Amino acid sequence: MASLADRMRGNGRIAAGLLLNLLVSICIVFLNKWIYVHHGFPNMSLTLVHFVVTWLGLYICQKLDIFAPKSLPPSKLLLLALSFCGFVVFTNLSLQNNTIGTYQLAKAMTTPVIIVIQTLCYKKTFSTKIQLTLIPITLGVILNSYYDVKFNFLGMVFAALGVLVTSLYQVWVGAKQHELQVNSMQLLYYQAPMSSAMLLVAVPIFEPVFGEGGIFGPWSVSALLMVLLSGGIAFMVNLSIYWIIGNTSPVTYPFPSNSQMHSLLHFPKLCQFISFWSLALTITWPTLSS
Repeated sequence: MASLADRMRGNGRIAAGLLLNLLVSICIVFLNKWIYVHHGFPNMSLTLVHFVVTWLGLYICQKLDIFAPKSLPPSKLLLLALSFCGFVVFTNLSLQNNTIGTYQLAKAMTTPVIIVIQTLCYKKTFSTKIQLTLIPITLGVILNSYYDVKFNFLGMVFAALGVLVTSLYQVWVGAKQHELQVNSMQLLYYQAPMSSAMLLVAVPIFEPVFGEGGIFGPWSVSALLMVLLSGGIAFMVNLSIYWIIGNTSPVTYPFPSNSQMHSLLHFPKLCQFISFWSLALTITWPTLSS
């Protein structure tokens, strides 16, 4: 009985983590799109702010004894830190150059790509439950895209790169947590500053730093507040990604991200109906498959 109670509590924590990730992911997509459209804040610079705020948030958590840092060799985290940069930069570029519907449609491909990577590179097999859960989510995304497909070549290039790098990143997050025997906070605490350092080198090459349109340019107070708010939400998104992957698998995380927009976008009732059940299956999947 005690083991059943522990299992139910564990499933409840996973469902809560998925729901939190769903909510903050919805917030950050719309907020970032607002920042790009209304303020024109540069993409890589916004990503750099996200990484720095994430590290500062973890530093505060460490000082409050919420977790204990663990010494990790930088060489073990180099590819993960690089893929973290690519994951955020390319998905933000996809959001910047596509409509939200097209952006979300492209993200739906993350799950099958992860399954292919884990099948080919890690010799992992997936149950029928996982495959069946993909059906309503994919169907909902396709129906949504029918009303919001405004492809442009550059946007689709960024979307494709984002899917590939994101899939690799999510597989490596799970593998590194297992390999190094660390939790989500311990891994992200070391990886976030490494990714920040990489972007510090890249930002001056690809974007202005000072003057109009630069990270240190003459931004309005409202723009700066929106950027800082985006950084705070990014901290919660990044932490919840690591926690979900560490406590489930890389395949579980894309489920809430695939369905996060469906119930909010203004599409016909049939699409909303399917999206509702996609979201329901997404949140309850860890319980059903455990």
